Formats: sequence, structure tokens, C-alpha cells
Amino acid sequence: MSALKKTALAVTSAALLSSFVVSPASAVVQDTSDDTPQPPAGMSQVGGEQLGRTGTQVNLGPGAPVLPKDLTGRSWMVSDAESGEVLASHNPHWRLPPASTLKMLFADTVMPSPELQPSTLEYTVKDEDLADLGEGSSLVGIKENLSYTVHDLWLGVFLRSGNDAVHVLASMYGGVPKTVRDMQAQAEELQALDTTVVSPDGYDSPDQVSSAYDLTLFARSGLQNADFREYCSTSTAEFPGAKEKGKKRESFGIQNTNRLLTGADGVTPYKGIAGVKNGYTTHAGNTFTGVAERDGRVLLVTVMNPSSKEAHAVYNEAASLLDWGFSASGKVTPVGELVPPKSAVTGDGTGKGAQADGSDGSKGKHGPAKTRQAAAAGGSGGVGVALGIVGGVLVLLAGAAFLVNRRWPLPDLVRRRPRR
Repeated sequence: MSALKKTALAVTSAALLSSFVVSPASAVVQDTSDDTPQPPAGMSQVGGEQLGRTGTQVNLGPGAPVLPKDLTGRSWMVSDAESGEVLASHNPHWRLPPASTLKMLFADTVMPSPELQPSTLEYTVKDEDLADLGEGSSLVGIKENLSYTVHDLWLGVFLRSGNDAVHVLASMYGGVPKTVRDMQAQAEELQALDTTVVSPDGYDSPDQVSSAYDLTLFARSGLQNADFREYCSTSTAEFPGAKEKGKKRESFGIQNTNRLLTGADGVTPYKGIAGVKNGYTTHAGNTFTGVAERDGRVLLVTVMNPSSKEAHAVYNEAASLLDWGFSASGKVTPVGELVPPKSAVTGDGTGKGAQADGSDGSKGKHGPAKTRQAAAAGGSGGVGVALGIVGGVLVLLAGAAFLVNRRWPLPDLVRRRPRR
């Protein structure tokens, strides 16, 4: 499977939205209980003034459904992947630990790299590649002195959220420090200014933070890449195991940790789900970004750290927000927008537009130049996400998740989710 150039995100105005006049139908809800962590009073207004406010923001129009009850995420956001409209939000710029959802930025940054091409490229793992894994890291089961293809490693990242796979890919890319620097540069290129990268795998580290807004930007950017779409929507696959002399190498099955995709552990699979990434650490709690399609409309949802004690609350709340978003589309006034990358702001390839931080958009090894090239080739960002997903990345047959990609088929990855 060859890596494909990422198409540009939708070239829309990056100017911050003008001040909203919150209608009587708008909801502003904030939990002020003493033992509940509170968002800072002043948050970023990237994407619109209303996105910088604390509490729940939604502008309901005639016939619009009310938001789901019992949403407990510290931060969440639901948006249209194609238009970039943010339909509703709750503290979307609150800087919180992202856990493994940060792997979306890792993949978006390093996946297009020549060092990781082609996907059949094999690499023999060294002891030092796995030396700095955090205690209790999620692992896919990589072993030193064994060889893996780049394709294998990406399966390990997306399906098992394997920090070992992340570190091996980072070694191939040029090392963890370089990977972290380039991830930070890519975040800045995407105008994801709430994000500070310390570790490439999302493992809890001092000062490592992101936000629901930024995680949504990472997902939207990554979904421009057909390979990214393939991996994040794969339910199950085979992964290389031990190798004994004179015998064929063994393999073992792995399953995606995204329960809305697989329906594992009693979670109802979400109809139309096509990725993207979940995460969990003690410090971050549960985090999740998902993308789903219904009747030709593609929505993105991010939920961070629900306080509910209900099992799988992050998935249930994400599913409820997606249901609401599909029902509310066209019946609400957006509370903000997903900004384009710096280099796509003006559409003239200069990268000198109304940027969130006023800089020239020159940072990032795989960022501005890559985006400008894609824009020149006619890419349209959000439309690419919609076409990629609606055009065949994931088709639901008889209630089962079934991976199909008509342009870039991967027969060995086609799996039906086991029926219940």
C-alpha cells in the first residue's frame, strides 16, 4: 500500500468568527461544584469567539433538537468534517492531557515521510528503539531483533494503540526528539495552538496537553491521507509474532481498541463509524475522536475525560453527540469553525493570511509546502474527507463493520466484525 499525498484542508476564511449574539435558544451550561475541575476563564478563540467561552455553546434554530442530557466530558465538540462548521461545543479549547488520541498527530506528521516508504519496507527492531517506553504503556507486542514492515507497525499504532510501534516508527523517522519537534511544528501549521507535544505516543508527560478543538483538527488533517483512513477504520488484522529457526513465522490477531468501530465489550457499534482514535491514561481519563457518515454528511466528534462512572461513557457520549449532530445539521447556527492550515489561509500558496498567531506559516517539515502543493493540485480538504469516507472507506453491511476501499484495496485487511 503506497502512501498517498495528503490533500489540502478546505480553504476557507481563517479569520476568527465575529462575536456571536447568543440567542435565547443558546445553551450555556457550566458545572460549578467545588470538587469539579474548572476550565480557565480565558481560553483560545481560534475558530471563533464563542469557542473561547466556558460551558456548553449551541445556537439552536427552529426545529433543532436539544443536546443530549448527561454529557459529562470536561471538553467536547461536534463538527461538520466537510464544511468545518462547529455545531456545538463544551470548553473546546481547554488544554487537557490527550492520551493516545495524540497518535493522530503522530501519524499525520510522519506517515507521509520518505523514511517510511514504501509500506513494505522492513525494519529490524533494536533494543534502544524500545528503551524509553513508559511504564504501563499499551503495547502491540513488538520484540527486539525481529523485523516488521511499516505496514505492520501502522497496524500496531492504530489497532492496538501500541506505544512500542510508535517508538519504532519514530526511530525510523529520525528519532523521538526529531519526531516530537516535527509534531509540534505540524500542530502549529494546523493552527492547533492548544497543543504541546512532549511524547510522540500520548503517554502522560508533564506539560503535554491538547484540546478537543485541536484533536479534531488532527483527525480532519489525517483523514486527507488514504492510508490514514485505511488504518483508522480497520477493525481486525494479523500481526507478526515469534519466529523460530526453520519454522514459518507465527502471527496473531489484533483488534481495534475503538469500541464504536468493533462493538467490543458490549458497546453498540455506531452505524457509519469510520475511525478515528481513542485513548486512556490515569491522568487523561478516557479520550476519543471519531468520524462517521450518514446520508452523505460526515461529522467529527471529540470527547475528553467524561466524569460519568458509567462503563464506556466516552463512547456513549460520543455516539449521542453524533446522533444529535446528524439530526441538528442545518437547524443550528454554527458556534465556530475548523480553521484551515496556515499555508491554506489565503489560497494563494503564500501562507500569509489571517493566521491564528500572526506568523508566516513557515514551520513544519511536512506541513506548509505539502499543503500548498496539494492545494495547487485542486484539493479541497473537508470535501476530501467526505468523499474519502462516503466513497468507500467503510461500508456497513447487515450491521457489520466491513472495510472497503475501491481505489486502494487491501484484501488482507477486509474483515467482518463478528456477529453478536
